Amino acid sequence: MVAIRQRPGAVLWGTAGAVVLGLLLSLEIAARHYGLPGPVTNQAREVVFAPTSGPLLYAGLALTAVVLTWRQRFIAVGAAIGIDIVFCLARWAAGAGIHFGNGALWVMLSCAVIAVTRRTGRERALLLKGVGLGLLLVTGHKTGDTWLLITSKTRPMVFDQYVATADHALGNPSWMVGRAVAATGPAGALVLHGVYGQLPLAAAIIALYQLRNVAVERRFPGHHLVRTFLVIGLLGPAVYMIFPVVGPVFAFGADGGHWAVANLWPDTPAPVGHPHRMAFDGITPRNCMPSLHTAWATTIFIHSRKGPRALRAAGAFWLVATLGATLGFGYHYGADLVAGVVFALTVETAMRALDRGWDRPASQLVALGATVFVALLLSYRYLPVEMARHPWAFGPLLVLAPASVVLAYVRTTRRWGLEPAAEPLLEPRPAEAGALGLSQA
Repeated sequence: MVAIRQRPGAVLWGTAGAVVLGLLLSLEIAARHYGLPGPVTNQAREVVFAPTSGPLLYAGLALTAVVLTWRQRFIAVGAAIGIDIVFCLARWAAGAGIHFGNGALWVMLSCAVIAVTRRTGRERALLLKGVGLGLLLVTGHKTGDTWLLITSKTRPMVFDQYVATADHALGNPSWMVGRAVAATGPAGALVLHGVYGQLPLAAAIIALYQLRNVAVERRFPGHHLVRTFLVIGLLGPAVYMIFPVVGPVFAFGADGGHWAVANLWPDTPAPVGHPHRMAFDGITPRNCMPSLHTAWATTIFIHSRKGPRALRAAGAFWLVATLGATLGFGYHYGADLVAGVVFALTVETAMRALDRGWDRPASQLVALGATVFVALLLSYRYLPVEMARHPWAFGPLLVLAPASVVLAYVRTTRRWGLEPAAEPLLEPRPAEAGALGLSQA
């Protein structure tokens, strides 16, 4: 009976591993087709060569460290810093730039080797999960870069004119916020750039709080932020391929060069006219619809709600600042943000349901979110002129549509909080683990 109960977990982890491996290999092949290294090559290069994101690698190490004791954590961090010092000195002597992060990657890989060679049973599985969690955070970033390359190469036509026209129903928020950010000067732009660029680091901080007891309990919680974060990054680029959009600063601004409709952003809203697909360069990513930065910031906000006051404040700040950055830098239209919120809540509900067990409220909420999301995309594509000409009708609808998903999500999760979750089948209970002879910390 115990063996049967463990089987679903093994199948789940095996399937997830096969899917991730298949995706990485597919993206590697696709990137090679365009003469560029893929996510596997880029990650492997950082074992020796200068990393592109040191803070992200140390955030991955921090996630791996949740399965370690405090003594092991100090050793791991000390080893990572020591290795980085050696690399930095070597690069300085060679006249290269000073970059850090190799040490964190070396330590994560060393933990994987230790798990395979020095651990057995449940302890091996726990350490491998910790390493996998840290590496997935880093590899997910590399995978996203490759996806962006693919969108720019395979989608020569973009839908920006449709979305910019539909955005009139919301009052052209990107143009409005863009002028506001410009008025704050370099200081405001510097803060928003920091928030926008370090979103994975913010996610790691929230995840560290959620996983703070893993080393003591010797098991991961059923649901945490990283799961939703990674699934959003996996599914979102598929929508980019269906609805390619480059953003106002490119399609209607100076950054678009001769590909832009005109140099209008952020001073003059895009004309309504008769929107149509437009050709764009083969470099700029088509990564606007939906806004995954908005989706990720929304999940950070959600998962910070059960933390201490400082963490809740940080989650709220990151959400507001991310919304300001996405609009204020001209990277997204307001319509992208609306779709991003719905997308995030739908994925978050599905991930919670996978842990808790599917019930009718979960199925209804996922169906509602998916329906609203598809309806938004269809309206942006086929009703943009009507939306622009009747903003007092379509504007409230664009606000009420995601609001209905938010309200349903709040009601459903509150109900779940009052009801006991279904008994998990993925991990043996401590008593069963002892009966199996698994090692205990």
